[in-house]
Amino acid sequence: MIDPTLLRDNPDLIRQSLQARGGEIEAVDRAIVADDARRAAITEFETLRGEQNLFGKKVAAAKGEEKSALVADAKALAEKVKAAQANLQEAEANAKKALYALPNLVSEGVPAGGEENFHTLKTVGDKPSFDFPVRDHLDLAEALGIIDMDRGAKVSGSRFYFLVGAGALLENALMQRAIQLAVGEGFQLMMPPTLVRPEVMQGTGFLGEHASEVYYLPHDELYLTGTSEVALAGYHSDEIIDLSAGPLRYAGLSTCYRREAGSHGRDVRGIIRVHQFQKLEMFSYTSQGDAEAEHERLLGWQEQLLGELGLHYRVIDVAAGDLGSSAARKYDIEAWIASQGDYRELTSTSNCTTFQARRLGTRHRVEPDGNTEAVATLNGTLATTRWIVALLETHQQPDGSIRVPESLQPFVGQDTIRARGDQ
Repeated sequence: MIDPTLLRDNPDLIRQSLQARGGEIEAVDRAIVADDARRAAITEFETLRGEQNLFGKKVAAAKGEEKSALVADAKALAEKVKAAQANLQEAEANAKKALYALPNLVSEGVPAGGEENFHTLKTVGDKPSFDFPVRDHLDLAEALGIIDMDRGAKVSGSRFYFLVGAGALLENALMQRAIQLAVGEGFQLMMPPTLVRPEVMQGTGFLGEHASEVYYLPHDELYLTGTSEVALAGYHSDEIIDLSAGPLRYAGLSTCYRREAGSHGRDVRGIIRVHQFQKLEMFSYTSQGDAEAEHERLLGWQEQLLGELGLHYRVIDVAAGDLGSSAARKYDIEAWIASQGDYRELTSTSNCTTFQARRLGTRHRVEPDGNTEAVATLNGTLATTRWIVALLETHQQPDGSIRVPESLQPFVGQDTIRARGDQ
């Protein structure tokens, strides 16, 4: 959530951020009214509690008929205190709801507008060119026998699939190479749970406008995560962590689940948009002053891996209206997909500033006074199943085989993926 002090001291800044996102400006006014009501309820409750304490001392000192009369008055005052406490609880719940409805403040320089208003920051490498007819990733994969969509649908329904043989090895190779890179840069490898409690999912901001994409198990009151960002953000909830030696960095390897509820009819072919996939997610806890620099570091590691895989890509500064509620700024890296003649998102990295940490109660001590403040949290995908799409299409050969990038060859066990009969 945003800093409540900012709501009182500079609500126009929040309004400007909401306007850039294309959000409802009136949400700020509702939050101010709710916060005012909460503070008034606190004052009323504390005043009555103070009166009750003083009255209690008066009753204790009284005797006889005077005491009997005061006891009756004390009971009436107790009822007022009880009512004021109930009013305070309701006011706090309303204020929290109104505050949680406000997305993170957009960072300075983020382009305003919707999905199409992004800014291209850089384009890297040359677009792959072919002197033979380009085939899409599914056509290539099915001919090689490494992706089976039909049996995936038979077993689990649409948007599910089997990775087979070299397809499974290729996904594993991506994860293993990403792990090598992350651990080498000081990330601690984590295998996090993929089911989390509602307060953790809510704390990370995933139960807002994209709640329909989240799988929920009502009998267990648990959510299936679409990214290990959720579990890693909850890892240090309600803790004071030590950042004196620099950021705490974790790399979470997990299976991820998304309902893709808002994507009917989009990318139904192949594995671009599916319900289940593997992902290695980088997650950083750092000080507020270091957050922007850490964001650039995460982007750099993503580019390093994409570059060694020989992919042509561009980096975009995502427009405010296309940011998730938790992100103050997000960079997407989009790779060139030859069969579509267009760029498609492969990975992203977000600076969530203190938004998630305030909700989850994660703080650190600030020297020299030792006071605590909310940390900043950042996330970025280092590898995911969708990268297979770009790898297959970029490195396809005239005979339908796939050249394996050098850094993945030790994990795949071959330099070229061919159909079984051609090996």
